[in-house]
Amino acid sequence: MSKSRPLTGNWRVARRLQAILLIPVLVALGLGGVRVKNSIGTLQDANDAVRVAELVQAANAYASDAINERDVSVIPLLQGKRDAPAVVAARKVTDADAKAFDTAVARVPKTAGLIRRIELVRAGEKLLPAVRADAFTAKVSGVQTEESYHAVQHPLMEISNELGFGSNNQASFGRTLYAISLTQAAESLVRAIGTHLLVENRDALTEDELKTQLGSFSSYAYLEQVGLQEYAGAGTAGDMTRLRTALADAQKKGAQQTAKAAEEAKAAGQTFVTPPTLPKMITAIAAGTPTEQLAAQGITPESFFAASALSFDAYRGIEVRLTDTALADARSIAADARVEAIVNGSLALGAVLAAVLLAAWVARSMSRGMRRLSASAIEIAEQRLPAVITQLSLAVPGQVDTKVTPIPITTTDEIGEVARAFDHVHREAVRLAAQQAALRGNVNTIFTNLSRRNQSLIERQLALITDLEEREADPEQLSNLFRLDHLATRVRRNGENLLVLGGERPTQQWDHPLPLVDVIRAAASEVEQYERIELEGIPEAEIHGRAVTDLVHLLAELLENATSFSSPRSAVRVTAARLPDTRIMVEIHDKGIGLVPEDFALINHKLANPPTADADVYQSMGLFVVGRLADRHGIRVQLRPAARESGTTSLVMLPGTITWRNGTESDADTLALAAFRARATPGPAALLADG
Repeated sequence: MSKSRPLTGNWRVARRLQAILLIPVLVALGLGGVRVKNSIGTLQDANDAVRVAELVQAANAYASDAINERDVSVIPLLQGKRDAPAVVAARKVTDADAKAFDTAVARVPKTAGLIRRIELVRAGEKLLPAVRADAFTAKVSGVQTEESYHAVQHPLMEISNELGFGSNNQASFGRTLYAISLTQAAESLVRAIGTHLLVENRDALTEDELKTQLGSFSSYAYLEQVGLQEYAGAGTAGDMTRLRTALADAQKKGAQQTAKAAEEAKAAGQTFVTPPTLPKMITAIAAGTPTEQLAAQGITPESFFAASALSFDAYRGIEVRLTDTALADARSIAADARVEAIVNGSLALGAVLAAVLLAAWVARSMSRGMRRLSASAIEIAEQRLPAVITQLSLAVPGQVDTKVTPIPITTTDEIGEVARAFDHVHREAVRLAAQQAALRGNVNTIFTNLSRRNQSLIERQLALITDLEEREADPEQLSNLFRLDHLATRVRRNGENLLVLGGERPTQQWDHPLPLVDVIRAAASEVEQYERIELEGIPEAEIHGRAVTDLVHLLAELLENATSFSSPRSAVRVTAARLPDTRIMVEIHDKGIGLVPEDFALINHKLANPPTADADVYQSMGLFVVGRLADRHGIRVQLRPAARESGTTSLVMLPGTITWRNGTESDADTLALAAFRARATPGPAALLADG
């Protein structure tokens, strides 16, 4: 049952870091999104408040101009002048306000409160054409005409209650604006009804109609005072200061108008009576005083309308200022909300982007450090450490620089700690390799000393055997001496194998070239079953003296291997051929059982790359020695399956650096060839003993 692997088991470090940072990034993104959403919501509310303030501004202008239309139309309509310029101009202003109001309505948010109030305005607007047509006619009495405009003005005035977004007290702000609008409306009714009473012929009225007009006049005068009290209760100290200032300016302007009228009357030679204050005018008119007596007091339609218009304009100015202030505040809040939304959005986006970039930077830096660590570790494992080991195996251990170059990571984090751990492992590996190289050097020294001692004894033994062979005449004893000579030669070659294992070169070297055929014969003479070896087609070529001893040793090992692993009744053929590039190919053919392809591949690899001498060398010492000897002189040795029959073919490629072609057989009486020719009976001889 296999263990379950974690989901992130095969993820790279950068991906894991990104996954870890994904959660806080998502949380930050969510919180930032909520904040941005709130800012956008606030901005939307502020923009809606701006549009509501614009609607209230248009509605108040519409309402004020509508009741002003009514007031300026009283005298012309009562006089039957229905197309008087003042009436036409006032109605144009009202109609223009209606269009501006419609434009504002199209932009306001569709809330339930606004929709309900706008529907009330539309209902009143439907009555306006009939009100204009029937004003001051027999169909509608005077007071009914003046009060009929209320159906349009009052719904418009009530829209003010939708103001107040961003103020400290929304209800108080709307209440203040509603109170001043109510005061203005009451003042307008007082002005309209008072002017009506001063113009209309009271004798044509019934007593009830006159009482109704006087009662309405008094009621609206009282309503004006109620509106002022409501304004005082809802407004701030600053609102009251502005109202008192506006009324004081109205009184001052009224005094200026009175003084100017007096001067004009005096200039015209007319008698001018200074009218009383507006409150006194209202009291006198409400008392039902006849128009003649009122005129004697200076209370005329013109003086009363002018005085009342000043109060109306003062209230209108306060109303306009409140709506302008509300609109300005709403726009300021909208601008602030817009800036806040942009800032919050930028901060949220910047925070997320910074988090992503930080995560990417950290992940990249860690990943880069890990890649550098991995690359350095692979370089140590595959190049630097093997190179040092190779140098230690080929050279004297003390002469090899075993200093370890640290991995180029200087950080103190976990990656740096792992790098230092790798450096420590690297140093320990090099130290152990140096110790192993020193140990191998000691072993090689032992091999060399033992080999050289044995070589001295074997040389003496061979000299003694040769001397006995020369004196012996008995063929049987001579044959025994030949076999003894052969055994001694093999022992000598084994001693030379120890020298090869120890990295030493033969003590005796040829000082002049030797023909290739003699080299092959000398190698054959060292093989126990030398009589099975057949030479064919050996070209005329010579081997450099420095390579003769090693080549004889190399070929002897291959011939020994060929005769040992083939049938005793079969021959081992040795052929050679010169290649166009001056190299010579020597082939050794046997008819043994052969090898499987895997064995050929392994043996050829060892021949091309001789391993370090270790405990396994004894299992294939001959191949090891062949590989070492071939490597000394650039000789290539390969084993291949036989082409037709079973068996093995050994290929020995001699480079041009150790061979050359000679037209004549030079030094035909060399020691080796002379020894071959001098033998009366076939048998091995120590051809290179005295070389």
